[in-house]
Amino acid sequence: MSRPPLPPFTDETAAQKARMAEDAWNSRDPAKVALAYTTDSRWRNRAEFINGRGEIEAFLTRKWARELDYRLIKEVWAHRDNRIAVRFAYEYRDDSGTWFRAYGNENWQFDDAGLMAVRIASINEHPIAESERKFHWPLGRRPDDHPGLSDLGF
Repeated sequence: MSRPPLPPFTDETAAQKARMAEDAWNSRDPAKVALAYTTDSRWRNRAEFINGRGEIEAFLTRKWARELDYRLIKEVWAHRDNRIAVRFAYEYRDDSGTWFRAYGNENWQFDDAGLMAVRIASINEHPIAESERKFHWPLGRRPDDHPGLSDLGF
């Protein structure tokens, strides 16, 4: 299975890859998202270590059961050869109605078929008032005309 764009990445293809990842994660479909990773993909997500598509799908299922109304924006920070570094922010609420904004960085490494083999994520979050939310599009893909992270001052 191939997942274009393929490495080595250019500015354009790295941005495409980041947007494709953002769109997939905003779908909140764990099975769909897991297909972008190698069958033996390795993750570090905060302090959790995840191995393989099955664990990725289980992790994302748990994540989106807790993180309601999830909306994410990713932006390429740097790229080289088969690696891309992105920064991101996402907003969600918990089941008590408290809103949060999370910020972080991810380092991605891809195989020759364009599947992500390694994902290392560092994430911090804090509660926000509902009035402080910046991501207001309907659930799903971020509209093309919605500001990105730099435009929002993040």
